[in-house]
Amino acid sequence: AQEKKIFMVQGPYPIIRHLLRARGWVERKLPSVGRQLEQHRGDQNKHRLKMRPRNGAGGQGEALLNPCGGAQPFLETTDPLHYPWPPTEEEEEKEEEECDEDPSGMHDLMSYLVRNRLPNFIWTNFLEATDHELLQKDHVVNHYARVDAFTTKEGLCLSLQNLPWIEQADPNTFFPRCYRLGTADEQEAFIEDFRLTAARSLLKLALEEAGDRPVRTKQLPNSAKGAGESLISHPKHSTAQEGSPLYPELVEEALEVCKQHLGVLRHQDIDRGTPSPCRTCIDWDRFLQQYYRVAHEGAELVLTRQQRKQCQHLLRLLAEQLPQLGMEGKLNVWILKPGAESQGRGIVCTARLEEVLQLARGFTATSVHVGRWVVQKYVERLLTIFGTKFDIRQWFVVTDWKPLTVWFYQDCYLRFCSWPFSLCHLERARHLCNVSVQKWCKTSPDQDPRVPPDKIWSNKQFQEYLAQLGQADAWHQVLVPGMKAAILNALRSAQDQVGFRKGSFELYGADFLVGEDCQPWLLEINSCPTMRPSSAVTRQLCANVQRDTLRLVLDRKNNPSCSIGAFELIYKE
Repeated sequence: AQEKKIFMVQGPYPIIRHLLRARGWVERKLPSVGRQLEQHRGDQNKHRLKMRPRNGAGGQGEALLNPCGGAQPFLETTDPLHYPWPPTEEEEEKEEEECDEDPSGMHDLMSYLVRNRLPNFIWTNFLEATDHELLQKDHVVNHYARVDAFTTKEGLCLSLQNLPWIEQADPNTFFPRCYRLGTADEQEAFIEDFRLTAARSLLKLALEEAGDRPVRTKQLPNSAKGAGESLISHPKHSTAQEGSPLYPELVEEALEVCKQHLGVLRHQDIDRGTPSPCRTCIDWDRFLQQYYRVAHEGAELVLTRQQRKQCQHLLRLLAEQLPQLGMEGKLNVWILKPGAESQGRGIVCTARLEEVLQLARGFTATSVHVGRWVVQKYVERLLTIFGTKFDIRQWFVVTDWKPLTVWFYQDCYLRFCSWPFSLCHLERARHLCNVSVQKWCKTSPDQDPRVPPDKIWSNKQFQEYLAQLGQADAWHQVLVPGMKAAILNALRSAQDQVGFRKGSFELYGADFLVGEDCQPWLLEINSCPTMRPSSAVTRQLCANVQRDTLRLVLDRKNNPSCSIGAFELIYKE
């Protein structure tokens, strides 16, 4: 019936608007006054959204739907009526919907006629504090409440820490270890992790130099065809000061720390009451300064034959206990992120403990709660394409939380950096693949010309590249199963915290890095993935995923056998 086909679109989604109108739906447009107020007050309201406590909606703004027209002000505020539009990937540009073509004024007229009716379908940027009394059971909304439990960096970090208590799964096999610096216990755990990683890294560096062999980095056997260079840049600079040799106990201390840590990992310390390896008598400040000289300044290590054997044996045993030992590399690089930001805002890479702690204390960004920072291990041994870092944006939809029902989109895209990958240089242009970051970066003259100018590839192009490397099966046998498992584990870890509502659904965008072995590493999950195309590839894919999402959540209700495009049901409890 026509009365059941009223929709509202808030944000830059012209494709959604076009597809719904083609189905015979009538749009209830936002009042123009709301748009004007947003232009003048937008920054203030965005700031308020980010500063609100986690009060049940995860800091994701939802305009309270008002059947008399417009939106109600947020609870506990005295702001005039407005529509909160948190920043999109292209917030500095004018919204497409303002340029909506309606030369005859027909859509405006139809909107006026339904101005006092509640929309039956709502597609908006963010939701906060939904007034469920105003939503009928058959109304469809494209967000759930309290999804910050897995769609913020801080929330995902905390939820995945609890995963082993919920599922028989280890987050360390798919999510780089992560700590919330605003929590005293986790900051202490990070400091200990940094020190232990430095000790393991020192052993790796020592083995490289054993026998005075030239330092080389590991390379995939069949990567030469595409990358044309080592996957990990040479870690050293020749800046070590002559006349200041490393103290001779350095390797022995690293070996002893790693032995103690192995004992802890094997639970051999339960009866002995062995203290943490990082609380022994080692002078950690001195140890780290010496490690920095080896890792970053080219200071040389000398190993005895016995020490070399010990290093090899110990690292083999640690690899059996630590799923991330292979990907963590040798330079102990970590990435510091605001806990509730997106689009690469505020992210910094560093390889020194004191810098992490100083940055976490020193940041005064008004958009972030004090202390709400996470620090995560950087994936140093990653797969590059033509010597350039990339990540994968993978879509999926949740149509129900009870029972949990998850649909995986079989098409996705890759995002490239603008500068060649190097761990010697930690600029954002080399290490952050976000389109919102890279669009401001001038392409390096050292960039391989085979990197696409628009810095985007489809998954089909990536599969062709893998085939050229002799890894034709990696996409379907390693990458896709790994991404599906990571997504499901993240959702299950946060399932009990999400605000469930029948009739809602949500489209998410998960970001993955790819290790040297083609294993995917989950970085984050976005609750409002951009649908603004930045390339020919994303123009087609973004249009397709919006079309198929509407098929999934609308058309399938009346016709369960209808086409749902590239969506695949991967889980239903």
